[in-house]
Order: sequence, then C-alpha cells, then structure tokens
Amino acid sequence: MTDNAAEPAQPAKRRGRPRVYADEAARKAADAARAKRDREARKAKKAAGQPAPDPVAAAIKEKQAKLNKNFARRQPEARARVLTLGPAGRLPPTLAPDTGVPELPPQELDSDLAADIAPQFPNVASALQYARDIVAGRIPACRWVRLACERHERDLARIGDEDWPYVFDPGRAERAMRAMQMFKEIKGPRAGLRLRFRPWQRFIVASIFGWVAVATGWRRFRYALAYVPRGNGKSTIAAPLGLYMLSLDKEGGAEVYAAAVTRQQARIVFDLAKVMALRDKEYRNRCGIDVNAQAIVQQATASTFRPLSRDAQSLDGLNVHLAILDELAQHRTAEVHDVLLTATGKRGQPLMFAITTAGSNTNGVGYRQWRHAQQILDGTFVDESFFAVLYTIDEGDDWRDEATHQKANPNWAVSVMPQQIQNGCLRAQQIASEQNVFKMKHLNIWTNADVSWMDMDAWAACGNDHLDIGQFAGEDCVIGLDLATKIDLCAKMRLFRREIDGKMHYYAFSSAYLPEAAMGDGRNTSYPGWREAGWLNVNDGDTVDFVGVQESLIKDAQEFKVIDVAYDPWQGAMMAAHLDAEDIPVIEYRPTVANQSAPLKEIDALVREGRLHHNNDPVLAWCVSCVRVMIDYNDNIKPRKDRNDPLQKIDCLIALVMALGRWMAIDANESSGPSLMVIG
Repeated sequence: MTDNAAEPAQPAKRRGRPRVYADEAARKAADAARAKRDREARKAKKAAGQPAPDPVAAAIKEKQAKLNKNFARRQPEARARVLTLGPAGRLPPTLAPDTGVPELPPQELDSDLAADIAPQFPNVASALQYARDIVAGRIPACRWVRLACERHERDLARIGDEDWPYVFDPGRAERAMRAMQMFKEIKGPRAGLRLRFRPWQRFIVASIFGWVAVATGWRRFRYALAYVPRGNGKSTIAAPLGLYMLSLDKEGGAEVYAAAVTRQQARIVFDLAKVMALRDKEYRNRCGIDVNAQAIVQQATASTFRPLSRDAQSLDGLNVHLAILDELAQHRTAEVHDVLLTATGKRGQPLMFAITTAGSNTNGVGYRQWRHAQQILDGTFVDESFFAVLYTIDEGDDWRDEATHQKANPNWAVSVMPQQIQNGCLRAQQIASEQNVFKMKHLNIWTNADVSWMDMDAWAACGNDHLDIGQFAGEDCVIGLDLATKIDLCAKMRLFRREIDGKMHYYAFSSAYLPEAAMGDGRNTSYPGWREAGWLNVNDGDTVDFVGVQESLIKDAQEFKVIDVAYDPWQGAMMAAHLDAEDIPVIEYRPTVANQSAPLKEIDALVREGRLHHNNDPVLAWCVSCVRVMIDYNDNIKPRKDRNDPLQKIDCLIALVMALGRWMAIDANESSGPSLMVIG
C-alpha cells in the first residue's frame, strides 16, 4: 500500500478546458497580472543566486567615478594636486588599491617610487621604473627604445614649466591599466588567468593614458606607434585597449575599429577582444555589453567595436575614437590608414594605435611611420602628439648573438622563448633564404630598406652654436642651390673651408625657403617654430619667391668671394641667366650618381672625423636625417627619400652635396669657368 503522505506534493494539473473571461478587458487585466507575477518571480530567483552587494567595492567605484571626471572641470586646488611627478613631487592618493588586479611581476623599485607612487599606483610605478632602468642601461635595449624612455624622463622634468602644456596624471594611467588587466588570458599557459602586463607594456599604456593637456584635460597623444617583434604579446595590449575605449573611456558613441590588410587579419584583434568579453560575464553585465558576430556593442552609450578591412573609399563617414592598426607594416597602401586618421578629427581625444612588426615594403605607410618615429625620437622632428617606441637592434649588432636577440624582444623568456629563437637563428644561418625572415620577424629589421646614411649623433657633435657666417666675410665660398616652386623646400648652402693642422675643414651655412601656402597644410608641425626662430624663410603666396632668393645670392656675392653657384638646371636656368648677368659665376650640377656619390661619401667621412662644422640649423639636420641611400653594384651611392612620405625633405642636404662636389672638382684642378659650364 502506498503512503500518500510520504510522496512529494505534485503541482495541480490544469484542466484542458480554456479559461472564460467576462470581456476583453478582463482578459488583458489577467494577462498583465500574470506577467507581473512572472517578472517578480524571475527577480527573486536572480537575487537568491547573487551575493550581497560589497559596500567597499561600491565605495571604490563611486570614488573612482568622482575622481575621473573631466580634468578641465576640476577645481584649481584639485588640479594642483595632480601636478606631481616633478623632481620633488608627491602623489595624491586618488585611487584605492584594487584587490582584483593580479600581482605585479617581480621588479625592484627605486625608493622614491616604492614609497610615494607604488602604494596607490603600482602599475604606474612599474612603468616609471622601466623607463629609468632603460635609461640607466640596466635593461638591454636599442637606441630607439632608450630615446623613447629619455623623452619620457625629460617630459616629466618639464612639468610645471610655462612653455610645457602637459601634465602626467597617474590616476588616469593606473585606472586604464587596472581595467585592461581585469580581462583574462585566452591562449598559452596562462589561459584563464587575469592579464598581467609586463613593465614594457605598462610603459606604453601609461604613456598613452597618463599624459594629458593641462588646459583641456584631453589626452596628449593622438597617435601611438609600437614596433615589436613577433611573439611579444602585441594583441595582449590591443584587444583590452579596444574594450576599454569602447566601454570605460566615458566617450559617447565611441567608434572603435580593428583595421588590417585583410578581413582575416582585422579579425585577429577583434576576435580576441570578443572572446575576452564573452568570458567575463561581470564585465558584460556592469557595462551593458552585447557581443555579436560582427560587433561588440554598448547600448547605453551607442558605442561599437568592429573589425574593418574594406576598400578605403567605403570608409568615409566614420567618426573614429580608436583605430587599432594591426600589422601596419603589411599595409600595401596608405589609403585605409589615412582615411581612419582623418576620421578622428571630430573627437576630442581620439587615438590611432598601430602595433606591428617590421616588413619589407619600404614604400608603404608602415615604413613611412617608422621613419617619422625615428625623426621624432632623435629630435629632428617635433610632434608632441605622437608616441613611439621601436624595439629592434642597433646598427653594428651581430644578428646571430643571443644578447642581440634579447635587446629586440622585450618579452624575452616570457612569451619569447630563447631556445626557440636560437633554433630559428641557427636555421637562418644555414639557409640563406630564411635570413631575411628571421631578421624581420624576430629582430624588427626592415629587410628591403635602403641603407641608413648619417649617424645623427655624429652629426650633432659637429654642431657649434657660436658659429656665425659673419666670421667668414671676404673668404672663398661655393654655393649649392636646390630650387623648388611649391611644397618642397628651396635650399641654399654656403660652404666655406679653412685648413687646420694640415687638414681641410668645411663650414656649412644653410638657408631654407618655403611659400606661405606650404606652412598650413600640416606637412611638418615644426615649420612654424623654425620660422619664428629664423631658420626658415617664408614668403607670401603659393610658390617660392625666386626673386628673393636671387637677391640673397647677389648679397652673398658682395659679402663673400663666391667661386661658384652650383645649381640643378631643372628649375634654375632662368635664375642662372640673371646671376650670370650680375657677373656671378654659375654652373650646372645635375643630380646623377656620378655627381652625388663621391660628395656623399666625403660628407660622411668629414662628419666622422669632425671636419664638417655647422651652426646647428634644425632644418638642415632634419633634411640630413631624412636621407636614405641606394647602393649600386659599383658601390656608388645616391641619396633618396621615401616618395610616399610627404613629410620627408632632403633639399638642404642636396644643396650641401652640390657645394661640396664643386669644391672637390676645384681641388681636382678643374676650372670654374666659363659660366653655365655643365658637370655631368
């Protein structure tokens, strides 16, 4: 016999006969009441499965929201508390420690960083210590990484100066790094664990988010370029960066794009970010994130994160907050890059973030930006909105040496395994066809790049601020003239020489000319400063004032003993005729390999021996830094620039080549007359 009392209570089964309502209004009321009961039941069930709210976490979140309001809206006394990283600065406790952040990797901190910064900003302390260690030589690094860290250290020391409009806000940098490291690793032995940035990665992220403009509170850097060899964790920065700027950067309608050469390449960073978001339910719930096949969306702010690889003509109308350019060196043209760059103009603090490994296309946008970054880092070009760090090796390093491998790979022995790199190196030594691949992918060497010409440190050592052209009044002078009409520089080089201790020393004085129309087209942000300092002669109109250049040459002939004016006949025939009428000796100097190779080699030798002196003209230094040389089978060299890069100019160097080439011809007992004599 069955004991009905022992059986669990069974829900009553509903009869098959449908309910009957008095009228339609009664039916709707019953449906509404039933829907309300269902909602309340779901809420109760959800609440029963969730832990009680953490009041400490809620307080920290509230405090962070208050402290990270727009910098420009802060009160003056609050703003002053953020001006901290000067020589004697103290850091305010603007962020409470976040116990959810993974522990930092072992790293010894200087006493001031450990005491003043690390308690509130451990990630920032790690980034600052990394920069110090690089500058001090405690971490092996190439010249370009050292220059990037030295730039950061110099900028910190300038905080508070009247002419320095930026400040380093450690709270912003720490907030970004903590948020980005809350996501989990997807691949490798740390899969499933929280991200843990290495010091070099913290240096990049801290620089991007920490530096802000005092006047507006907007980020200083609008373009960030990081060249890192394969396997060092480029995507580990890019994917969480995209998620952070999508949902946590307090930007309404943020448009975030992962752009690459192909659709498959563009999806690498996007798919990694998508998996990170899918595996973090707390992030999706708190930030209101929907993850779709082709987009990650935050509905509350109408923000989206998408992969992008279509033809550049279909990209018009974008309003970019962040563009992640994965493997920029592989972009065959600059169309996508340039369209995305121009699409950032409607935002207050957009960011172009390019992280890539070197390639072989030296005519592409990747190499153009590589050269631009080098010029910024070595000081020949000023762009305070451009952050750059280039991990590679130095000229003269042995590519087969393990110490060289470690210098180029910042994640050495972490994600880049020494034994695997050594095995690849041995294989490259045995198979010649694999050498370029190894150098390019593991050492960040541009395998098809023209040979770099001038050692800019040696060039700077030849400079003398006290050198003045008035000291050479009445002395022999050869003038090189490289003319232009529109956007190129027009360059005049006056080259003197004196014999010292049995050796000939040369003294170069450059003059550069540019039309007003070329000043405002954004080609070189240093032009206005050079103009104000007197290094650049600017005339009204769309073309160079040839009459003014001609008058300056006539004045030179009155002050110095002009032996020859060497000019390129492509633009200078008419001016040469006018100068000849003034009894100023002129001579054609055609830009052939025969005319340029020997003077170029001689300039390099003179600089290395300290026998080519100049007055630290920044325009001349910039032109010298832009020069690359092509070498033919006879070891002749010819100067060139990247034709796809409008930022590069070499006109002042060409004028120097012409002037020195003419001096060398004179030494070879070649007469300078008659006028209009042709060389080459």
